[in-house]
Amino acid sequence: MTKIHEALGKLQASSARREGNHKVDAAHGADSSLYLPSIDSLPNGEALLASDDQADRVEIDFSKLCDEGLFPPVDQQREIADQYRLIKRPLVDNASGVGAYQAEDANLIMVTSALPGDGKTFTCLNLALSMAKERDKSVLLVDADVVKPHISTLFGLQDKPGLVDLLKSDDLSIKQTVVPTSVDNLWLLPAGREDAHASELLASRRMEAVARALSGQGSNWIVLIDSPPILVTSEARVLAKNMGQIVLVVCAGKTPQDAVIDAATSFDISKPIGVVLNRLSRTKRHEYYGYGSRGQAGDRQQSVRA
Repeated sequence: MTKIHEALGKLQASSARREGNHKVDAAHGADSSLYLPSIDSLPNGEALLASDDQADRVEIDFSKLCDEGLFPPVDQQREIADQYRLIKRPLVDNASGVGAYQAEDANLIMVTSALPGDGKTFTCLNLALSMAKERDKSVLLVDADVVKPHISTLFGLQDKPGLVDLLKSDDLSIKQTVVPTSVDNLWLLPAGREDAHASELLASRRMEAVARALSGQGSNWIVLIDSPPILVTSEARVLAKNMGQIVLVVCAGKTPQDAVIDAATSFDISKPIGVVLNRLSRTKRHEYYGYGSRGQAGDRQQSVRA
């Protein structure tokens, strides 16, 4: 992983941030109402995402999550929670405008992987749970893995209107697609119904407008997006263009080094790219730069920031 870290570092150093990279294009801004006529643009994000219908609230069953391998067993929860506090801190600081990266869209964070099975959904879900514990933050967890919507299926939302429907219909608003959960400060936006043109929808100007609407709810809101693997589908590449921060999950001993470099170099290198090394054995933990977190029982994660 040292070579991967060096490659990322060189990429970051070789490109100055583009001037005005995070400013809304004037023409797009003027036309945004054409593509986002029904999305609520409220100054208070809590009002945007609040729901009065508790019958639609998703109950987060931690025992089920544990059985699915998406949450640690009881005897490991405290240690893993501590490790995720370390992983989330630079992301939260950037989103709050007090970190090393200053941008209006830094509260849009995409979690992806080079290949399937690297642990991106585990990482995304546990990051969301950890971030929701922040005293002054609320988290919207978006299932943008429209090909294999694991999070939506896990919580029984696979048939509910979601991101794809929001991008297809001018009559649907964010408020109509977001679902509250039993965890304080945590909301879900499901993937929505399957569509053969999902890639084009994610690349559309309406997606840009949706991203701006979500980002514009203020730094007290963090939008965490579970993306498809970057090298397997085209959806992740187009989705990344609208994100402020990117987290790449890598499986130690499994993900080929070339695949990690190919994935990392496909992103806009003016944005911060974090790498979480999943399933890192304890004996090799200190051979890598970064801070650690456990991902699955008996394994370690490592976050390397370039």
